[in-house]
Amino acid sequence: MTPRSIIITAAVMQATVQDRGRSGYAHLGVGGSGAVDLRQYQLANRLVGNADGAPAIEYLAVGPPLVFEARGNLSMATAGATGGVTINERSYWSHQEIAVADGSRVRIDASMSGMYRYIAFRGGLAAAQTLGSVSTDLLSGLGEAPLTPGRRLPIGQDQRHYRPVDTVPLAAPREIVRLQITPGPRDDWFESLKPLLDHPYIVSERSNRIGLRLVGPPLKRCVGGELPSEGISAGAIQVPPDGLPIVFLADHPVTGGYPVAAVVEEGDLGFAAQARIGHLVSFVL
Repeated sequence: MTPRSIIITAAVMQATVQDRGRSGYAHLGVGGSGAVDLRQYQLANRLVGNADGAPAIEYLAVGPPLVFEARGNLSMATAGATGGVTINERSYWSHQEIAVADGSRVRIDASMSGMYRYIAFRGGLAAAQTLGSVSTDLLSGLGEAPLTPGRRLPIGQDQRHYRPVDTVPLAAPREIVRLQITPGPRDDWFESLKPLLDHPYIVSERSNRIGLRLVGPPLKRCVGGELPSEGISAGAIQVPPDGLPIVFLADHPVTGGYPVAAVVEEGDLGFAAQARIGHLVSFVL
């Protein structure tokens, strides 16, 4: 029996294989990586009944569609950025389980809201692990290579770990993405955090899986000189010399030499990752 798989026929500029990431290696200079929106990644897997942590595709859903062909009968679901799915010219919506017949052509369209979309297959993607994870790390180059046309991805054993889910209610997109923060550890290097709290920031086109770059009122330093490099976590709001904050996401560096003014609560990082270019972001204590 031929193993089940998908073959990529058209890939966007950023389509990668992701799981929950690789933890425990920061002291060796290796970041966590993993799905940039863990909540939606987990939802896609739950929709097809996968165990938590099953590898899935993460796709930057603001450009050309991701297209692949099915080899064998598959079950799939998408979550995260909302948008259509077309299978052999028949249209489906996101956030539901979809049966895909052998030989079908599947097109994952660009999103209507959000940035990152997850495509999970029952059984998960069968990919090789590096340091305990298959995740593509765009900063270090570890993990599976970004997806390109002609790439074949095997699908794991077809089994269901959870009961089927019929309906997933979707929240309306937020006009302003509000992120909860905790000040520090270097908030005393700045005159005040009021600019961060009093004014919304605009998401820059330079944002990616490494960090959300923001445009707005700069934070002014009150401490001069250089800061020795120190550890950086996901959610850290680092402030370079121009004063414009960067919210670090999944592929963030493990150390940094610019002061961190505050840290975004872990549960809000998915909302930060899904903020589109030009959208507004505000911070609350």
